[in-house]
Amino acid sequence: MPSVKSLFEEILDNDESFRLFCSIAASGESQGGWENGRIAALVPASEQRLAPRIARHGADEDKHGRIFNALLKKRGLTPVPVPAETDYTMLLERRGIGLAHERLKADQPLTVQDVITYLAHSRVTEQRAAEQMATLRRHFAEHPDVGRAVRMISGDEDNHLAYSHEELLYFVTAGHGRFIRRTLRACALAEIRVHRDVSLAVMAHMGLILGWSRARSSLLAAGIRVMYAYERLIGWRRMVSLSMPERRDALGGPAERAPEFA
Repeated sequence: MPSVKSLFEEILDNDESFRLFCSIAASGESQGGWENGRIAALVPASEQRLAPRIARHGADEDKHGRIFNALLKKRGLTPVPVPAETDYTMLLERRGIGLAHERLKADQPLTVQDVITYLAHSRVTEQRAAEQMATLRRHFAEHPDVGRAVRMISGDEDNHLAYSHEELLYFVTAGHGRFIRRTLRACALAEIRVHRDVSLAVMAHMGLILGWSRARSSLLAAGIRVMYAYERLIGWRRMVSLSMPERRDALGGPAERAPEFA
């Protein structure tokens, strides 16, 4: 089985695979930025303390989208359309996870349960994002092309995860513990299925671009399915636990500006 480092190096070294990778990442981050911006605008009056933190979350996601597009520009590349089967954010929405875009497009204030649903969605998806970026940071923090981007995005994802823990614990103490536990579990189980499906789709596209043999593609697909089996059995539990983070009020200030990558 190829290592994560060797696999990403292969994707990074080929213009077309790098183009697809950055396009998928930029699209997902931009969608997240829009969603958080709308949620910040629709926060109910009783929870206005959260509005600037949610807006900061959205600003971070927008920044990440710009970073991935800047990495493309630096290589003289332009984004490509994102295949529907690789659109993690929209596939989660279709499974009823998080707040639907139709709900966010309406100018109706959110309820407290809507806010908790958003935070539970963030708790689960930011766990995945933080883990993935920590892996990339471990292998590519000093890479001349992507190292600075990896370090910045990884730090932001850690902040987002800490923030979602802290805010959900606030709502637990306010008496919403049962709803939070139920929502987290549903979100985690849906996320691991979507992550499996998106991973298989992305690897299929990368295999075509990079000319992988059928044996290698089958081996990678088998690895993804084994990971899903582990997550379905027990791994999902890491996505639903709550603990007070060491990093308190992680989104309490303005978003850092993205450095010029291009």
